[in-house]
Order: sequence, then structure tokens, then C-alpha cells
Amino acid sequence: MARPAQAIRQLAHHLHAHAPLGQVGRAGARLRAVAARADRADQARSRVAGLHQRQGASGRDRRAKKNGPQAIGKSRGGWNTKIHLVAADARTAITFSLSPGQAHDAPEGRELLKRLGKPNRALHLLMDRAYEGNETRQLALDLGYTPVVPPLSTRLQPWEYDREMYKRRNEVERLFRRLKGYRRIFSRFEKLDVMFLAFICFALIADALR
Repeated sequence: MARPAQAIRQLAHHLHAHAPLGQVGRAGARLRAVAARADRADQARSRVAGLHQRQGASGRDRRAKKNGPQAIGKSRGGWNTKIHLVAADARTAITFSLSPGQAHDAPEGRELLKRLGKPNRALHLLMDRAYEGNETRQLALDLGYTPVVPPLSTRLQPWEYDREMYKRRNEVERLFRRLKGYRRIFSRFEKLDVMFLAFICFALIADALR
């Protein structure tokens, strides 16, 4: 038993005996032939395994994209997501939603207003110029809000608005700036909307508790 074991060790380390016996030499030759066939079989299995692994990973990527909506769209700044937010002050967010980067702001803003419903008292509603359309302002009036939004310079019949009150919109901008301090929000690490919305909730809670 010692000689075949020596022949195997020599084969494993690519060594050759100085004076092998004839029987050991024949056993070594057979072992080398078997080892060569096993090596070719291992290489074939490795190639097949690698192919299946790549196909499996690609399949998982395709399935992951179908697990939920992704509000990601291409605008002038590239691929991004818009966050529409209604806030009470610089630290208190009431509700928010997402839309693709190429989508217009006003429709999503109207959906947020409909979700909020009518207030229980008279409230001023400070809005960005992106929401200054007639339909959005009329919806705010119908719900009982007092819209405070500057008209676009292209308006043929501009309206007056409370300029001092409108300065408080800076509070919402400060809230957005703190949100963008979280890299996961700024870079949108999560592809699925449900995960992205969950992290925005987490960031708002963490910021409010500071």
C-alpha cells in the first residue's frame, strides 16, 4: 500500500521517482490517465456551472424589477425621482409622494391635496410656482385653502399674493435640504418605490427627533 500512496503523492505534486519500480510506474501511468480525465471533467463542469450562475443572476435581476413600481424617469438633469411633500413647518411633514423625473408636478400635487381633504379651519397653502396652474389653485379653493403662490411671468392676468406669507415656504425648502443630507435619499439607492418611501419615512422621523 505504501508504493501506490507514494505514486499518488508524486502525481499530486508533479514529482517523478528517481528509480520507480515497474509496477509502480505502470500504476502511476494509470493514475495519471485517470487524473487527466477527472481534470477535463472538472473543467467541463466548471464551465457549465459558470454559465448557469450567470443565467441565474440575470434572471433574479429581471424578477426584481417586476416586484413593484419604480418612479424613476429621465429629465433634463438625468434619471431621477421627484418627491412631492406637504409640510406644516420646517420639521413636520404631513404627506408625500413620488413621481418620475419627467412627470409634471401639478397632477401629483393635486392628488396630495385630494388625499388631505378639507381642513378643519382656514389655512394658507403655500405652493411652489410649479403648482400655480388654474386647476391646482381652484382645487385648493374648493377644499377650503387659501392658495399663496406667485404667478408665472408669462401670465396675461397675474394675481396678487401675500408676499410676507410666501417667505415661509423657505421652511419646506429647509426640510428638503435635510432630507437630501441622507445619501440613500440623495442618490436613491433603493430601486423600488416601497423601499424608497420607507426610508424617507425613517429619515423624517429621525430628523424630527433631533
